[in-house]
Amino acid sequence: MSQRRANPHGSMLPNDEVMPYSDDETDDELDESEESEEEEQEEAPDHPPEDTARAPEIGWKVKVNDRAYHQLPEFQKKVFLCIKKSRYSGNAIKTYKYNAFTFLPLNLYEQFKRVANIYFLALLILQIIPEISTLPWYTTLIPLVIVLGITAIKDLVDDLARHRMDKEVNNRKCDVLLDGRFKETKWMDIQVGDIVRIKKNEFIPADILLLSSSNPNSLCYVETAELDGETNLKFRMGLRATDERLQEENQLARFDALIECEEPNNRLDKFTGMMLWDDERYPLELDNMLLRGCKVRNTDYSHGVVIFAGADTKIMRNGGKTRFKRTKIDELMNYMVYTIFALLVLVAAGLAVGHTFWYEQIGSKAWYLNDGKGYNASYRGFLSFWGYIIVLNTMVPISLYVSVEVIRLGQSKFINWDLQMYYAEKDTAAKARTTTLNEQLGQIQYIFSDKTGTLTQNIMQFKKCTIAGRSYGEPTTKEGVKLEKIKPVDWGWNNLADKKFDFVDHLLVELIKSKKDKDTLEFFKLLSLCHTVMVEKNDGELVYQAASPDEGALVTAARNFGYVFLSRTQDTITISEMGHEKTYEMLGLLDFNSDRKRMSIILKFPDGRIRLYCKGADTVIYERLSPNSRHRDTTQTALDLFANETLRTLCLCYKDISISEFEAWSRKHKEAQVVMVNREEALDRVYEEIEKDLMLIGATAIEDKLQEGVPETISKLAKANIKIWVLTGDKKETAENIGYSCSLLTDDMQIHYGEDVNTKLRTRQEKRRNEPPSSFRPGKKKPAELFFPGSGKNALIITGGWLNEILCEQKKKRRRLRLRRLGKRQTPSNPQDPMNDWEKEMRQIDFVDMACECEAVICCRVTPKQKANVVSLVKKYKKAVTLSIGDGANDVNMIKTADIGVGISGQEGMQAVMSSDYAFAQFRYLQRLLLVHGRWSYIRMCKFLRFFFFKNFAFTLIHFWYSFFSGYSSQVAYEDWFITLYNLAYSSLPVLLVGLLDQDVNDRLSLKFPKLYLPGQQGLLFNYKKFFISLFHGIFVSLTLFFIPYGAFLQTMGQDGEAPSDYQSFAVVTASSLIFTVNLQISLDTSYWTFVSCFAVLGSIAIYFGVMFDIHSAGIHVIFPSVFTFTGAASNALRQPYLWLTIILTVGISLLPVVCIQFLHKTIWPSVGDKVQRNRRKYEMQLEEEEKKTKPSAFQRGRASRRSAYAFSHTPGYANLISSGQSIRRRTTTHGGNQDGRPPARRRAENI
Repeated sequence: MSQRRANPHGSMLPNDEVMPYSDDETDDELDESEESEEEEQEEAPDHPPEDTARAPEIGWKVKVNDRAYHQLPEFQKKVFLCIKKSRYSGNAIKTYKYNAFTFLPLNLYEQFKRVANIYFLALLILQIIPEISTLPWYTTLIPLVIVLGITAIKDLVDDLARHRMDKEVNNRKCDVLLDGRFKETKWMDIQVGDIVRIKKNEFIPADILLLSSSNPNSLCYVETAELDGETNLKFRMGLRATDERLQEENQLARFDALIECEEPNNRLDKFTGMMLWDDERYPLELDNMLLRGCKVRNTDYSHGVVIFAGADTKIMRNGGKTRFKRTKIDELMNYMVYTIFALLVLVAAGLAVGHTFWYEQIGSKAWYLNDGKGYNASYRGFLSFWGYIIVLNTMVPISLYVSVEVIRLGQSKFINWDLQMYYAEKDTAAKARTTTLNEQLGQIQYIFSDKTGTLTQNIMQFKKCTIAGRSYGEPTTKEGVKLEKIKPVDWGWNNLADKKFDFVDHLLVELIKSKKDKDTLEFFKLLSLCHTVMVEKNDGELVYQAASPDEGALVTAARNFGYVFLSRTQDTITISEMGHEKTYEMLGLLDFNSDRKRMSIILKFPDGRIRLYCKGADTVIYERLSPNSRHRDTTQTALDLFANETLRTLCLCYKDISISEFEAWSRKHKEAQVVMVNREEALDRVYEEIEKDLMLIGATAIEDKLQEGVPETISKLAKANIKIWVLTGDKKETAENIGYSCSLLTDDMQIHYGEDVNTKLRTRQEKRRNEPPSSFRPGKKKPAELFFPGSGKNALIITGGWLNEILCEQKKKRRRLRLRRLGKRQTPSNPQDPMNDWEKEMRQIDFVDMACECEAVICCRVTPKQKANVVSLVKKYKKAVTLSIGDGANDVNMIKTADIGVGISGQEGMQAVMSSDYAFAQFRYLQRLLLVHGRWSYIRMCKFLRFFFFKNFAFTLIHFWYSFFSGYSSQVAYEDWFITLYNLAYSSLPVLLVGLLDQDVNDRLSLKFPKLYLPGQQGLLFNYKKFFISLFHGIFVSLTLFFIPYGAFLQTMGQDGEAPSDYQSFAVVTASSLIFTVNLQISLDTSYWTFVSCFAVLGSIAIYFGVMFDIHSAGIHVIFPSVFTFTGAASNALRQPYLWLTIILTVGISLLPVVCIQFLHKTIWPSVGDKVQRNRRKYEMQLEEEEKKTKPSAFQRGRASRRSAYAFSHTPGYANLISSGQSIRRRTTTHGGNQDGRPPARRRAENI
């Protein structure tokens, strides 16, 4: 639930620190939030107040160790007609689409959704009808079967991979309690209510309620990398009652509790339920749950009961709906098929009318044309219409779709084979998991990126610090002299040091070893004591388990500098101070939370002194410093420098406390601990009393390590006019800090937060309401004025709570729930309502417009559903091509929603990869995927389609011109076999190779000049304009190809005194001219020549002549006299020099305008690509020189920044474990009783 806070005017505003979940909010959450808000005006006046406070209905019941219970009729749901099945899902998962029975019908159904396939099927049916068939039926059937077959095989291969993946997951083994004993069982056979045993380093098979574990107090550590990409451990804990009484196998076998809880949902941060056992009720929450996809760590075994299985688990619920993705070019091609079909019908209708009039005036009167059928002119015109539909169908040849699939497959393989996208450290290559979206990679306008594990490595490293006004961390010698060459510190003097820890300032190490600088010693003592880290020994090595990587980095730094955290109990903490072990009594642990932004520990020293150590954000620490505190200004200067270097900072301070002062404060603290109402606020007030008059020691600076090349990648993509939005569940400070670190945010940007955004949107909304009603109507474009006038750069940082507030999601949910409780149906929106559907849509449009005006957008504390909603808004209102990139299960919904989904592989979590379209190991490979492979794929596909349409218009429209001289009789202008083989063998290979291999500039220049990417974003290379240019080009060429040979044949005499002006010789000359023209035309359009390209052009012409002479030979005519009828036509026609001159003239006139236009374009109106091509040699030399030079450091210091660099990612939790001793106390030998003096389970349940 999104907690809310009051603004100065008293209204309730979203809490920036809390992650809202508007997608699956339960009634009880909304009831709680409604208590502090006014009811909306539309609520019924007679609504009884007790209804709003009614507890939510709990509909999910789980009976432990009772499989038959879940099959009862009350838990059955209707599947189809009278067929019912249990509402409880089995644990088998299914991501595949087909099985052996459904593959053929489903695949054919999906393929015939494509308009072109239906079109070709209709043509095939027409060709079977003898009265209208002008071409043999096999000329359409064979290509159609080949196309459907190739596509079906590709789909089958993809689906078999999904089957294998599902089988691998479903056949994993786990111990399940069956018939009183644990038996090894497949995951797919696990059912709701089963008790399972999970061992160390095993994945959790379902959403499980933790009962007991091998650790004290049933503590269980889990790694959630599959869910959120984070590798730091989180803890879960069983109930005390189950911990004490459910350790042994026989105890677990007798366990018969009934669990009632919330319905399955996608909320990863919440679980509410209740367990009824032995007439006692025990509350359940998320800390008691082990979620599917997590991995058990540092726990030998855990026992749990399955609550949600298979498709009901939270990780599967977060997967989102799988969407069928299509490229913009696919959509354009569909519309163009409609356009061509409309043109085809119009042309065929016109020719049919022409045939009707021709037959009435000429055909019916010519005795030699009488076929004896007795059809009248109108019926003959009707038959002619269908005949021309068949003859002219090659304007959209079926080979187009085969070629497109081949090109896409080839482009996918090039991505897979790209060694520059191979990550050797993890042995991970780039993987194109789809073959249908490659050209869309060249049209991306918006990138939506996760942060943790995508931009960052989620590895924190202690880089610098300032102690008593002096900064450390630059490369220096022991004497403090700066070094040009970095020399890491040798930690050989410290046996307990972490050898992986890197530090370059030798002076600080010498100060520590000398033990002369008291401030330095106190600094690292504070780091080793003030934390909530847990420690364990593994093969004699200390292993720290921190609630956040920040904490781990600071304690590791103290460890290397001689202050080693060794162990802790409930009320003591032991460290090694420069080799001497010391134990301090812990009097209080004031844990971190998002409002306090600090944590403190109160310790009693061995000599009796009481001291408070505190670390936190500079903004909260400086407010609480004593007037006598030194080094304030110098520390602030250092903090500004650290902030400018995008390091994450914490200030360290201390305070000595007298015994009487501590005793007085301790009494207040104990009173606050037992307050029943607003306990957290009461504790915060008590903490405030002790955390004042602090003495500043210094500050730490941690680097949240970015993945290699992230700032350069973001910079390159920004130059390509691609906008990057970061969508993360992290805190606002952390997300903002990473924004600066990766160069997404810069110091010259004006940053706008949720409050500013909401104010601007409300102002725009009020202005719209005051406009006349006719001024704004649904569907009307946005107002012309900008939200941010001026030339300055703007950035938007907004939290999930504000996102809900701005998009009115929470209000919609509350209203729907209230109406449901009243038993009313939601009525259509009234235009007079304060926020009706139209106003809500306009507000969403305003938000998207405002965000798109910004240079950078960061959405933090957002849920997986909100991530997907943001992507959907941009797709919906900007009609933009979007790409989402992430690495965890919380990114899956976003990845599936975007036009292109990219998963980061090579990390621990692979959920995002399994749902993605493309996968690779590092964010930096994204620039190569888009600027090289994406751009090339787009250019190649556009060039291929333009040329394919042109060559088929030129080929087909010759039939149209010929019809004027054949009585509009559906007579074809070529030989049948030429029509069959034209797109298959004579003209396919050169254009196919252009679609596979062509490139205007090489990969290095593509990366050097990101502006080359712009034509793809704007769709300049293939659109309706280009389509009609190809159409008119085809019309011009077809006119030339028909009428020049026609004029040459008219009243002509050959050298031997014979007239070569027969139909067959004319067909040969026209076909030969066409083959020369289209193959030379594609040569003019080829930018990148290889031996293969040259061979394809010459080979296609050679194949044409070779095949033509064969099928025109007398030998084949003798064998198949009715099939091969052009006997000797080629040899007779092509031995005439006059006809060769005709072919040369026809080809020359066809190509001359294209040569002239290309020359003018490249010289007078050159594109960016033309300019780069022209100076290619110069730019390549520049690149070689740049590579020879020494690479500059990744960070370049800019102007000093006054912003806070605080970005601590710690979450509260471990402090409660430590102070309660639950993670430390030893388990008693007997679990059934309470020999250790703890209160019985009944009392524990009542207290909760």
